Amino acid sequence: MRVLAFTLVFSVMNASMFNVVMPTISKEFNIGAADVTWLLTGYMIVYAVGSVVYGKLADKYRLKDLLTFGLIFFALGSVVGLFASEFWMMVVGRVLQAAGAAVIPATAMIVPVRYFSPEKRGRALGTTAIGLSLGTAIAPIVAGLITSFGSWRFLFLLSLFPLIALPFFRKYLDDYRGEAQKIDFIGGLLLSGTVAMLLLSISQGNWLFAVIGVILLILFIIRIRTAAEPFIQPKLFSNKQYSFGLLIAFLATGLSFGLPYVTPQFLSALNGLSPALIGLIMFPAAICSALLGRQGGKLADRRGNPLLVYIATTLIFICFVSLSIVVGISPYIVLFILIFGNVGQTFMQIAMSNTISRTLTKDQVGVGMGLFSLLNFIAGATATSIIGKMIEANHGSVHLNPLAIYADGYVFSNIFSIQALLAIVIIVLYYVQSRIITRPTISK
Repeated sequence: MRVLAFTLVFSVMNASMFNVVMPTISKEFNIGAADVTWLLTGYMIVYAVGSVVYGKLADKYRLKDLLTFGLIFFALGSVVGLFASEFWMMVVGRVLQAAGAAVIPATAMIVPVRYFSPEKRGRALGTTAIGLSLGTAIAPIVAGLITSFGSWRFLFLLSLFPLIALPFFRKYLDDYRGEAQKIDFIGGLLLSGTVAMLLLSISQGNWLFAVIGVILLILFIIRIRTAAEPFIQPKLFSNKQYSFGLLIAFLATGLSFGLPYVTPQFLSALNGLSPALIGLIMFPAAICSALLGRQGGKLADRRGNPLLVYIATTLIFICFVSLSIVVGISPYIVLFILIFGNVGQTFMQIAMSNTISRTLTKDQVGVGMGLFSLLNFIAGATATSIIGKMIEANHGSVHLNPLAIYADGYVFSNIFSIQALLAIVIIVLYYVQSRIITRPTISK
């Protein structure tokens, strides 16, 4: 688990640290802001699709072999990006990186479920949460330091470090593989196309992509209902506990992605902070969530997932309500409030991963947790797109929270107020879902 947490740090960093250098890359290659976003869009699409594909493959092949393949591709993409002389080569490098790095979140979902009993699974998920939190915390700081003292191309060198973990993965992971089965490549391609089109429609704001995505989704549903060995068994979606859990996870992940996305926006627009100072303001909260992640997992093991969800939702609610009141005033107050939100999000991630994993049979773990990971990416893209449009609309004359202090920050206050209400919706839905899971079975 420590090796996995180490690898997760670099996976998370690689996904977000290029945000800092986008303007620099745009100037160097003389391209527009819309074109340079393909470094992020291309990575996100392949990374999201890859997480569920690796999850499916993990039901048939040895996990250590998939990790070997993925980490080598991750490093290969890094080398291509490092020496890229044209922008399209940069995009190819990022796509290759994503094709390899996607094995890491898939592994982070599968290992705790496959190798730990339900009674100890929370601690394992808490360990993976440490890797996620640390990667999020240090990504902007590391990117800023590297670009300050050298070229932004050196960011690609960081993605070579996960190769250090490869011998340890091959040593500690066993040779378990699922039953021999055929891979439904047609179904996999239809699912990949669906996800790619939906993510493109969200990130590019193009309805044509959405229409194509819906068509591909319909074809995918037809395929899994008619194929002899479908890419995803339809019975997985007939599992009410699992399907309901995915809905809650979708909403919870939207909240999780929303906070780190909107925080730099208002710290820059209202407080006038530089990217470096914004990173320092957000750093303590991320470190606190990393330090408390394992404790949250232990709490889930001892007292159950529902308690951890209720604690997480309460912390998130306190964070969003407080931000809706004080947004725009001292960033040091914001620094303190963000601790509640980040710790709450980490606890929520642990609890939802643990809850959903318990609804799956052993042969469903790979693809089931892969779909869970995939949905996280879609939720994040949706949340950031909606928040971005709300900021652009900037209806500052309307304020949902009458206690909001800073008039120029009403648009951000409204965003946080809506997120606080969404936290209440999540806790109600989780209560309903927990009642379904724990409902006693009447025996004859």
